[in-house]
This record gives sequence, C-alpha cells and structure tokens, in this order.
Amino acid sequence: MTTSRRTFLKNSAILLAGTSLLSKTVLAASKPSEIIGVQLYSVRDDMRKDPVGTLTQLAKMGYKNVEHANYVNRKFYGYTAVEFKKILDDLGLKMPSGHTAMGKDHWDAGKKMFSDSWKYTIEDAARLGQKYVVSPSMEESMRQSYDDMIRYMDVFNLCGELCHKSAMKFSYHNHSFEFSQKLNNIKVFDIMMQKMDPKLVVMQLDIGNMYIAGAKALDILGQYPGRFELMHVKDEIAVNTPEKYESTILGTGIIPTKEVIDLGRKKGGTSCFIIEQESYQNLTPIQSVRKDFEVMKKWGY
Repeated sequence: MTTSRRTFLKNSAILLAGTSLLSKTVLAASKPSEIIGVQLYSVRDDMRKDPVGTLTQLAKMGYKNVEHANYVNRKFYGYTAVEFKKILDDLGLKMPSGHTAMGKDHWDAGKKMFSDSWKYTIEDAARLGQKYVVSPSMEESMRQSYDDMIRYMDVFNLCGELCHKSAMKFSYHNHSFEFSQKLNNIKVFDIMMQKMDPKLVVMQLDIGNMYIAGAKALDILGQYPGRFELMHVKDEIAVNTPEKYESTILGTGIIPTKEVIDLGRKKGGTSCFIIEQESYQNLTPIQSVRKDFEVMKKWGY
C-alpha cells in the first residue's frame, strides 16, 4: 500500500468518526428536554395573598417552571395573560402547562362549536407560551352514561385539534373516580384511553389521586405505554379520612415515587414532571415544595 493510499484511508476513517460523533451530538441536542415544575395549587393560599411574592420565592428555590390552577375571567391570579407572562419572564419562569376545567357549557352540541370562553382559554394559554392546556377533572354530567362519555371524548379530540392550531396539546388530569366508576362495566379511565386520540389528547397522570380508588401508577404506565407526556409527581400517606390518603413530602410516603418517575421516563413517554403537594402535615406549603424540589434534585432530576 502506498503512503498516499494509507494517508487517504486514515483521513477517511477520521472523517467518518467525526461525522458519526457530530450526528450523535445533533441527535442528543434535538432530544426534547425534560421539564421539572410545581403546580401552584400546592401554594394556593400564598398565591391568593401574594402571587408575585410567592412566585419570587419559588424562583429563588430553583424552580424554572410552574403550572397554574387559577384562570378566571381571562385572568391568571388576577393578571391578564400579557401581565402574567411579564411577571414570569422577569423571574426567569416558564409556564408549560395550566389547569382550566373544560365543562359541559364550553361545548354547544347543537352548533358543534366551542364557547367563546373556551376559545379565550386556548388563546390566553398560547399567549403565555403554554405547551399543554390541561382539564383537571370532568363534570359528573359528562359521564352519567357510556354514551355521554363517548360524546365527550369526541369533544376532547376536537379540543385537541383546536389546541393544535396554536401549537399546543390538550391534556386531561385524573382524580380517583376515573378508576372507581364503571360505565358498561368498563372503567371510565379505560374508556378515555380507548376513545381519546393520542395524537390530539395526552394524559397528565396524577400518581397520587388514583390511590384512593386502589389504582397504582406503575400498573397504569405499563398498561398504556407512551400515553403520559405529563405527570403530577406526588407521595401519599394513609390518613383516617374518607379520602384515605393525603399527599406528603416526596420519598416519605407509600408511593414508590422515584420508581414511578423512572418508568414514566422509560415507558410512559413522560417529559413534563410537575410536583404537587396538597397537604402539609406540620410544614407550611412553601416549606413543603422546597423540600420536594430538594428530593427531586437528590434523585437526579
């Protein structure tokens, strides 16, 4: 083999290796980043009294993302979408998702149209830069019969199309009734998963709420892989109340929260993890979400 031939092959190998490394780097860079945030319902009383001060405390803790739970008369915690976005921007916060319940009154079955109020919900969510519009529950009137459920799953899919026009996705957040109530001998949750178009509607799996009905997140993630882009990260302890459980600091209760999160990443298609704690035992809400965030960091998130 001549020197020039040997040099050519060596340089070609180096070039191919570099190209391969570059391709891997590009792929890694293009992989959607995970979101760690906090549901503002966790600090609902603080947000009611002092929204800006509370958001400031959360930002100082290290939170980069929040999820709202208050949208009334086109205002978020008393601020218009433009005003609230500026508050978030000034604090270095983003709001990838938010909870606004889509009720029966938001859909005109006769005209087959969404109400203006629901269209405003989508419009304002887009102004805030949300990726997901999340309905946090479902009115009982929307699930009185199997046929009711089917009709409203069609509406959910149409809402997904509406959100898609603004580069967002529609999502639904479970409580416990979805796992305890049956229609035509099928759990409401299973009806939803069968009838919602996964391209249009994604689930936000609340891993704590389902415990009241005896459902476990690890089982659900295995049953419906790839369907849970969002997750409410919780832990629960048993209490002597009709609800049976209440939320607590991550890693201190009965839910294998880290294992659930890991499976969500691996099998659930989850990329948006939102911490939520609704009960606090002997701590304040602010102290609780601080500890939750510290646990998530300890777990490597």
